[in-house]
Amino acid sequence: MGASAEEILKTHGLRSTRQRHVVLEEFSQADFALSQPELEKRLKGEMDRVTLYRILSSFEEKGILHSIVDQFGTTNYASCSSSCSAGHHKDQHIHFNCLNCRKIYCLQSTNPPVDIPTGFKAENVSIVATGLCKVCSSN
Repeated sequence: MGASAEEILKTHGLRSTRQRHVVLEEFSQADFALSQPELEKRLKGEMDRVTLYRILSSFEEKGILHSIVDQFGTTNYASCSSSCSAGHHKDQHIHFNCLNCRKIYCLQSTNPPVDIPTGFKAENVSIVATGLCKVCSSN
């Protein structure tokens, strides 16, 4: 996320609140996707679970974040590229889910071709690779 929290919220038509700024700050500091439980730990009681859920939902709806479900069924969120907009996530790429630390990384530079048959219209493409991330594989 290169833009400021204020710019991101304004661009996506969201009111600027302290809680939204705090959540955007967490995503700007993370180089991997964050789940709601992980965010709750990081925020240490700064906001309640319902408020956080609403923020994450609105950010996904507006194209600020995209969601990825890990191998355990937990939804994780990562920052969208600038090409995403409300309801249209265009940053389709492979996600890497580490089996050891469970972190999910967006592999932006890896974008395999997906051949959708004639007559089908893909709304979203999700490819998840699993294995060990560079930190876990070096230990």
